[in-house]
Amino acid sequence: MVAINIIKSVPTNIITGFLGAGKTTAINHLLSHKPASERWAVLVNEFGQIGVDQSLIDNDDRVQIQEIPGGCLCCARGPQLRVVLTRLLRSARPDRLIIEPTGLGHPLGIVDLLLGPDFAGVIDLRSMICLIDPRVLEQPEILANPVFGDQINLADILVLNKADLCSPEQLNEALTLSHNMFPPKQQVLTTRMGELDTGLLDSVRSTPTTGARPLLRPNTSTTMMEQEAQEPASAPGQPVQFKGEMGGFHSQSWLFHADDCFDSARVLEFLDHQQDSLRIKAAIRIGHGWIGYNRMLKDRSVTQLAWRRDSRIELLSTQPLDMEELSLKLQNCLKS
Repeated sequence: MVAINIIKSVPTNIITGFLGAGKTTAINHLLSHKPASERWAVLVNEFGQIGVDQSLIDNDDRVQIQEIPGGCLCCARGPQLRVVLTRLLRSARPDRLIIEPTGLGHPLGIVDLLLGPDFAGVIDLRSMICLIDPRVLEQPEILANPVFGDQINLADILVLNKADLCSPEQLNEALTLSHNMFPPKQQVLTTRMGELDTGLLDSVRSTPTTGARPLLRPNTSTTMMEQEAQEPASAPGQPVQFKGEMGGFHSQSWLFHADDCFDSARVLEFLDHQQDSLRIKAAIRIGHGWIGYNRMLKDRSVTQLAWRRDSRIELLSTQPLDMEELSLKLQNCLKS
């Protein structure tokens, strides 16, 4: 059993949603409305081999962000989750914890861990919130994905996000389907830009997790998995490359040194024209600042970042991409 040495149990929420549903944007919105007196912690899992979301989430002195890259928290990274979560609770001593699993991950394994003996009396698990982009109604490959269905079935609250981007017919159909679920959800909400009320975080958990289909966990070595993964250091002009695959999806990632500076026009043109990429996330240095790039299919946003550690780029696709060719194109986007 894990001894964490905290005085009170920490209110904890799991925020799920398939790729591109707007989880990171929603968490940023919640953090922007956090009570000034409270300390919050955010634990993020990403599919790719490097973490990009930590650079896209707003941070301040009273928010501590921890990221576990490289797969699904509830399977391949399960043992590491226990260790990292214990360390995060000890160091941050948060008043609230938010966990964001990868959009390709089944959250049941996380629930099992949080409700298990290691964290009994330490974690106060509250409502599980699932964000949905109603436009998935036009994407049968996502509707047929079992992870998408599991995320919805386990959620207490469904949030139809990006309501401003979908058609009235898509939104109405998504609302009808959501309201007709059995057992019924606590709430079904519509919003845009991930604008969630912090009051949702205090809703109690109601969806039972027993009876859900069991997970197949790989026979990994706990000793090895408990060692926190260290990202290899990149040298200026020599990015480190990473590849990963899970459930028919492929990740291609690059980690550039902080001294590497991109030409903003060239790198944005490069990212905008990656037609074979389903999802793109990046934190990129341009001049004296950094920008965040986020694209799901044709939805694309570019924001300013406070991130200053390095540049990191991740492409997610349904087929493996030619990393050598892409690496050359990315290096051609660097300022000389």
